[in-house]
Amino acid sequence: MMKIMVCRVFAWILALGVSYAAAPAIEKNEYAERRAKLRKATPDAAILLFAAQPPPDIHDRNGFFQETNFYYLTGWNEPHAALLLCSACGPDLEEALFLPKRNERREKYEGRRLAPGDADATAKSGFQHVFSTAQLEATLGRALAEATGFYTLFDGHEEALRKLAPLRNLADIRSRITALRMIKSPAEQALLMDSIHATLDAHRASWKATKPGLYEYEVSSAMQDTYYRRGCERNAYPPIVGSGPNSVILHYAANKRRMDAGDLLLMDVGAECSMYAADITRTIPVNGKFTARQREIYDLVLKAQEAAIAQAKPGIKLADLTRFAQEYLDKQGKGPGGKPWRDYMIHPISHHIGLDVHDPFDANALMAEGMVVTVEPGLYLAEESLGVRIEDMIVFTKDGAKVMSAALAKTAAEIEKEMKR
Repeated sequence: MMKIMVCRVFAWILALGVSYAAAPAIEKNEYAERRAKLRKATPDAAILLFAAQPPPDIHDRNGFFQETNFYYLTGWNEPHAALLLCSACGPDLEEALFLPKRNERREKYEGRRLAPGDADATAKSGFQHVFSTAQLEATLGRALAEATGFYTLFDGHEEALRKLAPLRNLADIRSRITALRMIKSPAEQALLMDSIHATLDAHRASWKATKPGLYEYEVSSAMQDTYYRRGCERNAYPPIVGSGPNSVILHYAANKRRMDAGDLLLMDVGAECSMYAADITRTIPVNGKFTARQREIYDLVLKAQEAAIAQAKPGIKLADLTRFAQEYLDKQGKGPGGKPWRDYMIHPISHHIGLDVHDPFDANALMAEGMVVTVEPGLYLAEESLGVRIEDMIVFTKDGAKVMSAALAKTAAEIEKEMKR
């Protein structure tokens, strides 16, 4: 019977017959504009960044994932590359991409890679100057003869660079890139919306899949199948599908428990599509109907989230969103054991999101138009095996904030109605 129900879930997904438009894309000139902004912020410096360096073993079990700061500035999604930026170093070194020479053995396993000297290297990379990584050390020496500053990302390469240029003060460029990444361009917002739409469809699929007697991993499977069918590359993070006592474990990822009638099911699941992450959480009753106690806690969380979103506007700090939710809870009397309700909200409720599900940010920065963050209050009553978290993504506008994931049902009544369909 259990297998039959799971097959019906997947049949339902297939029966939707929905066709999706191709994902939006970021044009090469936008990456160039980002690099220009970074060079403008460090006009007399040389900046050297490295792409991700996968292990030498051709049987890498994890697959390739680009270093996100490198990707943000280049849009380049192949390994072992390097980026040199230097406004003071002449036109050929102002922006240069370095690529490894062709490795025919690896290409038999991983496919053909763009190599320096290829006729289409400029067109495909978006860089006027594409060199071999074998030229990097000599080219860097030329750049440092002209530049007064030297920057890189402190991610493990800095010691080798200090040995290469021992008389130079090497500084970390991360904070300057973070300042750029915190503001999402219209093209980035479009990619985030694509990931959100895929994730919302996955949550809707989970509501159809959830039944007493099924296992958490069966619901997780239906969700992941939904966004993989849309062409998304991966989970934005390990799916959290926690029922009953597992709903109070913040980063529960085993997803192996059998769900029972009367349980709540907390699903914190997001797709990553075209490198951009979504992060959405809903909490639903396994049998389709909240108990009075479950609805009481659910409504507290929902109202806390609404209170935070209502006060979200440019000029606040990220931590203020948590404070807004706590202040709402403080007005709702005492929780179990006479403790304040805020004591049961055991984590901050917001983080930036973009290329990383927890995108880098400056904690002292004020929120500004174009920033995208989550709002995810939760209450966790371990003694009652009752955890509720509700999470949406918002984008700051000129004078407020817009809920990007508003299309997904959120009130207890709406969820019960959707689960009956």
